[in-house]
Amino acid sequence: MSLEEITNYREISERLASSGQPHEMQFKEVAVAGFEVVINLAMPNSENAIPEEGYIVTARKMAYVHLAVPFEAPTVEHLRSFFALMQAFESRKCWVHCVVNYRVSAFLYQYFRLVRRMDEEEARKVVLEEWKPNEVWQEFMALEAKDVWL
Repeated sequence: MSLEEITNYREISERLASSGQPHEMQFKEVAVAGFEVVINLAMPNSENAIPEEGYIVTARKMAYVHLAVPFEAPTVEHLRSFFALMQAFESRKCWVHCVVNYRVSAFLYQYFRLVRRMDEEEARKVVLEEWKPNEVWQEFMALEAKDVWL
């Protein structure tokens, strides 16, 4: 089993990866690869959700944070919380996932654009190429710094 087998796995950098929902045994591979933190943006009732995911991750000596983001209703508050998590864990090797890596794509895009100040083209590289964001996600991805930090 390898990380590449996890749904929509993406290595973003040495310290950051994203994916869809890993299976229970795939969290072992995540831990073996040296990841120290798992952030889950999926809802607890999402397809393929693992009710005991927090236990599975922490039993493998990784920190676990569940920031549940409804796919139909991501908010600026969710984005602010995500930014705070990414900054809190910036010195640690971090895995961010949701159901299929769409939510995460949008959140990482905004993180790189608004926090890391990457240009649009560079930030867009973290978005899954095959994803065609609907209107809700297009609006979310169009948020500017003035919309996030009042």
